[in-house]
Amino acid sequence: MNRRQALLGLLALPAVARIACAATLPTVVVNKTPTCGCCGLWVKHLEAAGFAVEVHDFDNLGPIKERVGVPYGMGSCHTARVGGYFIEGHVPAADVARLLEEQPDAKGLTVPGMPLGSPGMEVASGEVQPYDVHLVARDGST
Repeated sequence: MNRRQALLGLLALPAVARIACAATLPTVVVNKTPTCGCCGLWVKHLEAAGFAVEVHDFDNLGPIKERVGVPYGMGSCHTARVGGYFIEGHVPAADVARLLEEQPDAKGLTVPGMPLGSPGMEVASGEVQPYDVHLVARDGST
């Protein structure tokens, strides 16, 4: 079994089993504002997928986004770092696991904006707005 199969298999496990396997996944460091509720829900989504998460609250995320290379117009409400990549916005945990397994020569992943139905942005109606997960290349292109 290769690393990708192991990571994706981990995401398919029940929550109790994923927690037991969390040590196999790197810690995701999440930078968010202290008042953003959807950021907290995204953190729970990652934890439910087996990731350990470290959260830091900041009043201004602009300098962090600039430092890690989030392209203009591709931002969202929180910026995370894992395995040398940035994760911007409501990126599904399965895509984070795939990024870590494939290790492309890139800066990171982003889901621009805050689309309804993306992880952490679920609504009672079940509505899901279409959204794309973008891979950000070293030159800032997607």
